[in-house]
Amino acid sequence: MARTIGAAWGRSLRRQCAALPIREREGELLVLLITTRGRGRWVIPKGWAEEGVPPHALAAREAFEEAGLLGRAAEAPIGAYSYRKRLPDGRRAICEVEVFALEVEARAVDWPERGQRRKRWVSLQQAAALVSEPGLAALLLGLRPAAA
Repeated sequence: MARTIGAAWGRSLRRQCAALPIREREGELLVLLITTRGRGRWVIPKGWAEEGVPPHALAAREAFEEAGLLGRAAEAPIGAYSYRKRLPDGRRAICEVEVFALEVEARAVDWPERGQRRKRWVSLQQAAALVSEPGLAALLLGLRPAAA
């Protein structure tokens, strides 16, 4: 689903849904980051919004497909951020990403993108330092353990 905005960087605003996998260890909130398949940048699991699919369900599905995580995504987003993306056909777009906390319940033995990405559990501060999108970093730094 794209909305025309006429921006210099791209002519449309694309919507994505992301999962922020969380767990607590020794009283510290940890989040899971994964790498992109292309350049190996640290990100969170996300995918394009799909008509008829609830955003939180899509976020949970992306966490499974990209990181092999199984769990429940909160129905309400914990935040949003935007970033610029170069599409496979060379066009550019601004992506608006809604982020849903995902309480990880299990890890799959096999999943669609196994072996294509690295993953790492890190603190919120470490995650904010590793990601390249300023909006995602700000969202991570603004989280409180009770809110995630």
